[in-house]
Parts: sequence; C-alpha cells; structure tokens
Amino acid sequence: MIDWIEANEAVFRYELSGRGTETVVLIHELGGTLESWDRVISELQDHFQILRYDQRGFGLSEKTRGTISLDTVLSDLSGLISALEINRPFNMVGASLGGGIALAFASRYAEQVCRLVSCNPAVGIRPERRSYIMQRADTIEAEGMRSFVEQTFNNSYPERFRGDKEQFDRYRRRWLANDPLGFAAINRMLFDMELTEDFGRITCPTLVMAGLHDELLPPAVIKLIAESIPGAQYVEVNSGHFIAVQTPEEMLEHVLPFLLSDK
Repeated sequence: MIDWIEANEAVFRYELSGRGTETVVLIHELGGTLESWDRVISELQDHFQILRYDQRGFGLSEKTRGTISLDTVLSDLSGLISALEINRPFNMVGASLGGGIALAFASRYAEQVCRLVSCNPAVGIRPERRSYIMQRADTIEAEGMRSFVEQTFNNSYPERFRGDKEQFDRYRRRWLANDPLGFAAINRMLFDMELTEDFGRITCPTLVMAGLHDELLPPAVIKLIAESIPGAQYVEVNSGHFIAVQTPEEMLEHVLPFLLSDK
C-alpha cells in the first residue's frame, strides 16, 4: 500500500510490499518516482520485502527549495529506514542518481547494507557535461520541465527503446509532472558530488550495471566506477540509461541471482 511518512523533517511517499524476510530498498533516478520500478517489482516481491519511495523533491514527497546536499539525501534515507523500522542490514538497488546515492550510503553506513546493485550510477558531473547540466537546471527553474524534455529524453530514452509507446509516454508524462524548482536543486547537487574517495569504503558485495546504449553515462565511465569498488562485479546490458524502465527483463536476469546468491 502506498502511504506517506515523516522522516528527517520531510514527508515521503513510499510503498512497503512483498513477502520476504530481507528488505530491498529501491532508489529511483533523477526525475523519477517510485513508479520507476513498476516493471521489476512483482518478481522482486516474490523473494523480498520491498521499500520504494519518492525522494525529497520528486513525485508526491515533500518539495524542496533553495539548495540541497547529498548529506541531506542520505539522512533522508537513513531517517526513512528508521521511521519504518526496517531490519538491518538490508539490500539496495539504485538507478542513475539513485545508484550514486546507494554507493554513497553503502560507503558511509557500511554495517547497514547487505548487498548493493548500482545501475548507471551518477556520482558527479564529468567536466564535458557541466555546462549542459547547469543550463538544464537554470532553464527548467525559469521555464518549467517542458522546456528541456526533448533534450533530456534524446539522451536518456533513445528511439530504439520507445517501441512500447504507451510505456514511453507514461514515463515522459511522469517526468513532466516534476516540480521544476526541486528538479533544478537536485541537478545542482550533482555539482558538489564527488564520490571517488567513497568507493574504497564499500565492503558489501556489489554489482554495477551499465547500459550499452546509455549516452549519458556510457559503459566506459561506469566500468571505471566498478573497478574502484573492492570486489565489485560489473556487467553490461543491452539497455539505455533507465534499465529498470526500458529493459526490465535484462535487469532482473542479473539482479535477482545476485541478490539471491547467498540464500
């Protein structure tokens, strides 16, 4: 059942479901919502209790104004886990920005994380993309989400994955419904994210996934992240930036065996 709860001085929309004794926490991408996991959640629920939520500023969680830091986002997740009395350690699966958040959380709260999957993780902004991200934040803040929808989806949701038009349209409409000020604030948060030094502190089994057709975070970039995490597994899948949305079967093929491997 979808509900709302207050944690870390903010209100979060969340869903706690599934039948397992272990918990998997799903952390969505920049501009996403808990619905970003709709195409993979049913199979995960057969094995685990699943927590998915709208991050602060997205979906129907409390909106944010001004600046927001990674420390706040990590405290949000820690507070949500505590408020919902989730047993620890738990598993984490994150996508894009959510993948970066999962890596940061696992490095700083190592004793709380059992296994970790990070899909196309955003861990900062590469130099060649800094001007684009700043332009996107400024434009969206001033003119709204629709002002940058085409540029965003040309890179993140290429034509080859738009065969299911209904699915693409649904995702696009959810993205357009984002709060522009909150979206801009989270974009700017990326400018201050630098997680390179965090990777070596991740101690849990980790799977890093890259989309072969991801133009935002290409496999060469993601592979370097995987190689910086002690013992991490790395896999490339025939997908774009939003693996759980665009190719859920590809994602489950790798994620389920990994999460279940110690059973």
